[in-house]
Amino acid sequence: MSEKIQTARGTRDFLPIDVRKREYVVKILKEIYESYGFEPLETPAIENLETLLGKYGEEGNKLMFKILKRGEKLQEALNSDKLTENNLADLALRYDLTVPLARVVANHRDKLPRFFKRYQIQPVWRADRPSKGRFREFYQCDLDVIGSNSSLVEAEIFSIISNVLRRLGFKNFKIRLNHREILRELFHHSGITDEKQQLDAIIAIDKFDKIGRSGVIQELSEKQIPHDMAEKLLNFLHECSNIGDNQTILQNLVKFFGNRKTEAIKNIEQILNLSENVNLKLDLTLARGLDYYTGAIMEVTIEGLNISVGGGGRYDNLIGMFMKEPIPACGFSFGLERILVLMEEARLFPESISGTPIDAMVTIWNEELALASLRLADELRTQGAKVIVYPQADKISKQLKYASQIGVRFVCLLGENEVASDMVTIKNLSTGDQETVNKQSLKVKILGS
Repeated sequence: MSEKIQTARGTRDFLPIDVRKREYVVKILKEIYESYGFEPLETPAIENLETLLGKYGEEGNKLMFKILKRGEKLQEALNSDKLTENNLADLALRYDLTVPLARVVANHRDKLPRFFKRYQIQPVWRADRPSKGRFREFYQCDLDVIGSNSSLVEAEIFSIISNVLRRLGFKNFKIRLNHREILRELFHHSGITDEKQQLDAIIAIDKFDKIGRSGVIQELSEKQIPHDMAEKLLNFLHECSNIGDNQTILQNLVKFFGNRKTEAIKNIEQILNLSENVNLKLDLTLARGLDYYTGAIMEVTIEGLNISVGGGGRYDNLIGMFMKEPIPACGFSFGLERILVLMEEARLFPESISGTPIDAMVTIWNEELALASLRLADELRTQGAKVIVYPQADKISKQLKYASQIGVRFVCLLGENEVASDMVTIKNLSTGDQETVNKQSLKVKILGS
């Protein structure tokens, strides 16, 4: 296939069966989100570049799809003495759904309730290197609570996560939990006190599952963090990661911090106490690489596969970057693509999704009877049926073959005799049975009532 007619790297076409599967998952997400009182929100695909820059960290700035200035402004930038990437662009494709939400809250604070619970299911774009399961365009399925710093927010998010995954058919999943301030305390007690180095350490630890202990130490070394500090930090993380009990991990943290129970540890204790019937695992190697997280952070993995299907956390300072007052916020995002891949592999989709949603097909006997076929199809649709009309007057054998190809169960044959007697011949392609019935009986045959 010519490269000219392929999709851009990291993007995909979705054929009808793919779309139906995506809609199945999204429908469940929306139902559960709304059952908890979350309201829908949509934002533009394009944001002002200055809105996004500086919110995600150095790596996020690099992976942003920036959009060139246009016309005279582009020419001015090209002729400028200071020709930089950011001078050439003034817009960017949305990198995530959280920063646009923060902008919305800042712009429309007077129109929103004190506690704003929103969900948003839209695509985002990242100029990442495409690979298996990693795309440049992908959907995020966010839910966020704006305006509260209560631990009840995190507990409710964990409840939603569990309900969604169980409804989709997943049985063995784990919600990993950590806290950004606990990480900063660990850095401090390991001797890593420079703020830039702490951010570098967060990005390195965030890759722990992928590159392991030695890889993290190497990356920390490349960021000029002394080997002894890196070893002290990783030794403690390794020690805690082998403990299965959350309370024991917290006790070890208190001891490590000089027998001092920090506010972050108290916060984690509150969240654990409020989260019943949820498989929560305190994991100190969880870091979440984005800069804007300030408190509890979370990530969900399917056990046995160690694949993340979503993550999030508290970002109490982000909205304040767009307005004068700080506003607490916490959110979570499911990765739609990951969920779809895992559901496909585990065969969690209902069999009905793979079939056509069409209830019946009406044939075209000849051009003279085409209007009668169109009228019959409209009549069936008003009664609740999903009906397709064969688009031209072909041999009936060709029309039946087409109906079989698209998975239609019933075919309505409307010939001269049927039109004259106000009857319809219906053929069940599953059984091969065929009979001529009146239109009231036809509805019962097709819809079962």
